[in-house]
Amino acid sequence: MARLAQVTSSRNREVVAGFDNYADAERAVDSLSDKGFPVEHTTISGVGLRLVEDVLGRLTYPKAAGLGAVNGLWIGLLFGVFLALFTTNAVAWFAVILWALLWGAVVGAVAALIWHALSGGRRDFLSASQLIADRYEVLVDPAHAERARELLQTSQS
Repeated sequence: MARLAQVTSSRNREVVAGFDNYADAERAVDSLSDKGFPVEHTTISGVGLRLVEDVLGRLTYPKAAGLGAVNGLWIGLLFGVFLALFTTNAVAWFAVILWALLWGAVVGAVAALIWHALSGGRRDFLSASQLIADRYEVLVDPAHAERARELLQTSQS
């Protein structure tokens, strides 16, 4: 709840600088930090946000099973290593991990196939989403805004 209060308080902050990309805004805040500015009074805000989703391809049953198996491998590895901690020799240790990997892949593939079948053909494609901003603004509490502007001006000179 405290984090929500911090985020919503940025509405009272003043814009002290604007940038075309996040890296430049991040460098500006880092510069303020290097100069001893109290950066806890600072926010980097993306302006003009839009969600961009790139479609990577069709999601078929074999692809769903393969992706599910890979996810299941990770879960199987986690369980396998945990269970292997209770074994007494190296052979049993490797056997437990291999069985857990195998069962993780099988369960993951089956679960993904069921999930894909239950979707009924809706959203049967793979995609990658990202949130993109048109520009980024550095905002500072009003009590510290003028000092931040001065420090950013000297760092650009």
